[in-house]
This record gives sequence, structure tokens and C-alpha cells, in this order.
Amino acid sequence: MRKFLVVLDDSTECLNAMRFAAMRAAHTQAGVEILAVIAPEEFNHWIGVGDLMREEARERIQVHFEVFAKWMRDRQGVDPELVIREGEPVDEIMAQVIDDPEIGVLVLGAGTGRKGPGPLVTQLTKNSGTLPIPVTIVPGDLGKERLEAIT
Repeated sequence: MRKFLVVLDDSTECLNAMRFAAMRAAHTQAGVEILAVIAPEEFNHWIGVGDLMREEARERIQVHFEVFAKWMRDRQGVDPELVIREGEPVDEIMAQVIDDPEIGVLVLGAGTGRKGPGPLVTQLTKNSGTLPIPVTIVPGDLGKERLEAIT
């Protein structure tokens, strides 16, 4: 089965990327894989403290995931899977794409602020010519009705 890979983070544009991935998956009988990356700098503490922080990060990710997963199941009939990796976000996204040959499209949300589209979009579009899959960039301020129309 072909899957859409979407990145779960704390950005506001993440919401539109999740919506787009779920709607496209529902319309094409595909799956959704949600990737959350825990950056290593979050755990540069003593071993016990780092382990506790890592577990808390995983719990926050799980709660965040469940919100999106419930919406995807209830509204789109898509049952997403969660993958949590630790490392640098771009490296871990690339590793996940390589590790899971069912991933057919990477979906990213683009920020609309003055800082630009966001670090993931910026870094991954620089490497887009060497990516083994297409990347779909979803504008962060695209309305729900427009998303439904284009998916």
C-alpha cells in the first residue's frame, strides 16, 4: 500500500499537512504514516534526566498524535500509524523514507510568517532533486474548503 508521510511537530502549518495527507489517502485508498522526530539537543543532560525527558517527549507526541488520528479515523476513514525517531529532523525524515519503501509522498506544511516556509521545507526543498519520492508542500493558510476541493 502506498503511504503519505507527514511530519508531526508543534508548528501551526502541521495541521494543514495532516489534513491534506488524510484527505489524499482517503481519496486514493492509501495510508498515512505520521513521523515525529525528537531532536537530540533535548536530552543533553545527565543520563537519568535525559531518559525522563525522552519519555515525556514520547508521551506528548502520543497525545498529539491521538488528536490527529481520531480526526483521520472519524472523518476520513484513514487509520494512521505513528513512527517516532530520535535525531536531526531532516536526517530522520530521509532515513524513514529509505527504511519504508511503501512511502510514496512526503507531505510538508509551509509556514506563512515572515520567517519563511519553515526549516523543514527550506532544507528538504534544497535536496528535492535527490529525494526518492515527490514532496507536496501545503500552504499553512490554505482553508479547509480549499483543501477539500484540491484533494
